[in-house]
Amino acid sequence: MIDLTAGAHRALDHALIVVVVDAIADDRAGDRADCRSCGAATAFTDLPADHATRDAADDRNFDVVGRWENDTAGMHFNYDFWYQPRHNIMVSSEWAAPNTFMPGFDLEEVGHLKYGRRLHFWDFQQKRIAQTHYLGEDGLVPLEVRFHHNPDSTHGFVGAALSSNVIHWYKEKDEWIVEKVIDVENIRHPEWPIPVPGLITVILISMDDRFLYLSNWLHGDIRQYDISNPSKPVLTGQVWMGGLLGRAPQVNGRDIAGGPQMIQLSLDGKRLYVTTSLFSTWDNQFYPDIRHKGGCMLMIDCDTEAGGLSINPDFFVDFGKEPNGPSRCHETRYPGGDCTSDIFI
Repeated sequence: MIDLTAGAHRALDHALIVVVVDAIADDRAGDRADCRSCGAATAFTDLPADHATRDAADDRNFDVVGRWENDTAGMHFNYDFWYQPRHNIMVSSEWAAPNTFMPGFDLEEVGHLKYGRRLHFWDFQQKRIAQTHYLGEDGLVPLEVRFHHNPDSTHGFVGAALSSNVIHWYKEKDEWIVEKVIDVENIRHPEWPIPVPGLITVILISMDDRFLYLSNWLHGDIRQYDISNPSKPVLTGQVWMGGLLGRAPQVNGRDIAGGPQMIQLSLDGKRLYVTTSLFSTWDNQFYPDIRHKGGCMLMIDCDTEAGGLSINPDFFVDFGKEPNGPSRCHETRYPGGDCTSDIFI
């Protein structure tokens, strides 16, 4: 078993990167723009010199010289974005204002419209919102935005966290079609006044655009869907780790504090890495044990032929025994590009 506790972390200078990076041949073709960010539109430095976004940051030191967008009319909040330059489109989502989500989650604030429920379609060259879709109750708190990696495709998805839905969009003639394609049912819990939502905190699309993965942070499961037909995803795999439902309080003989949260997929699509911390105040609210147990990272083996998931029994990264006390793990990255950053132009 790979068990990276405190001593091993110090021996491996950047343990998370060492653990996550695999020696896989990278034969991807085409040019790539690698710069995406969560929370604000940022610089795109690898695009052609004459591209409209070049002026946001035009050197390799990432010295920001101005805001990217020319106008934010119609945007109440901001969170994630993804773009397809060949279609002159960027799509962005909404979480909430920092003073709403930073103290923790308050259900009443959803009713007070303090959480996002809109999806914005931007004119990428003009840097203005061209169209906004109000998602309503089916799209409460849309977070992670994902287009197909195929730069000619107009298909994309967003996970609506609180509604526990996945929304699909595509372009038909000159119109953007938006539809709900995955609906995770709420589950009753004896200690909750309302049924527990799955809380889809992240989605991810494999590099070949065949599979979509999602995390239900409160339920405690990770799902794999075949999206060969983007309008009709088919559930092909599901595993459990942590969560509030008590389905898998232990994995690989270890207690899990938290639920499956951020995910990252190897470039060949065979290994999915999962961490357990969402946001410290939300962690403390829903999973108070994470304060003294810390987070962890697990690896899920993915069947890329028939579909299917299984938790690897020989991989466990424990962040609960760090030299300075229990730590929490969140984002996982491949240096040089991965499934949640690579955009082909």
